[in-house]
Amino acid sequence: MTDTPETAAGRRRHRVREEALSDAMRIARRLLVEEGPEAVTVRAVAREMGLTAPGLYRYYAGHRELVQALVSHLYDELAAALAAARDGLPAGEPGQRLREVCRELRRWALAHPREFALLFAKPVADADTAPGAPAHDPSWRFGGVLLGLMVELSRRGAVRTPAGLDPVWAAQLEEVREHLAGEPVPLEVIYVFVACWARLYGAVAVEVFGHLDFALTDPGPLFEHTVGEILTALGDPAR
Repeated sequence: MTDTPETAAGRRRHRVREEALSDAMRIARRLLVEEGPEAVTVRAVAREMGLTAPGLYRYYAGHRELVQALVSHLYDELAAALAAARDGLPAGEPGQRLREVCRELRRWALAHPREFALLFAKPVADADTAPGAPAHDPSWRFGGVLLGLMVELSRRGAVRTPAGLDPVWAAQLEEVREHLAGEPVPLEVIYVFVACWARLYGAVAVEVFGHLDFALTDPGPLFEHTVGEILTALGDPAR
C-alpha cells in the first residue's frame, strides 16, 4: 500500500519526536551523572539539544514531566536488567533466579550510583509517582520481577508466611495488592515480599552510599550473606 503524503508526513513527525525524546533522555541522564539531579533542567537539556526551553515544551510540559520521564526510563532499564538476570537461569529454579536478580540489582546500583540515588535514595521532589503517573508503572515492573519469583516460591509452599497479620499491616498491604495485575497474591506473601525488599534495599544502599567504608573494603561477602538470609526466610529449597 502506497503512503499518502499525509501518512508519510505523520510518520516523519513520529520519527522526529521519538528521536527528540531519546536525545532528551540521553542528555538528562548525562547531566544527572556528571553534575547531579539539580542540573537536570528544561533549559539545560534544551540547550544541548539545540532548542530553546519553550521548544522542549513540545515534548515535556515542564521540569516535573522531564524528571518523571527520566525516572520512568531508569526504572525500565533496571527492570530489563533484572529480567535478563532472571531469565539467564532455568525457570524451575526460582530460588537461584532470585539470588541472581538480587546480585544484578547490586551490580546495577554500584555501576550507576547517581541513577540509583534518583530512584531510591529520597523522594523525587518534582516527580509525581502516584498510581497512573509515568514513573508508577515502570516501578511496578521492576518490583514485579522480584515479586513474581517470591510468588512462584509461595506456590511451592516454600515461603514461610506469618500465621496472621496485624489488621493495620493488612490494610496497608491490601493497597499494595490492588496495584498488582494477574491472579490474587495472598497478603502474607506480599508482607514477606515487603520485608525481604527492605533488607535487600538496605544491603545495597548502605554499600552504594559508602556507609560500610569505615569497616569493609569489600562488602560483597556481607551482601551474599544477607541474600542467603533472605532466601532462608523465603524457604528456598535450594538453600
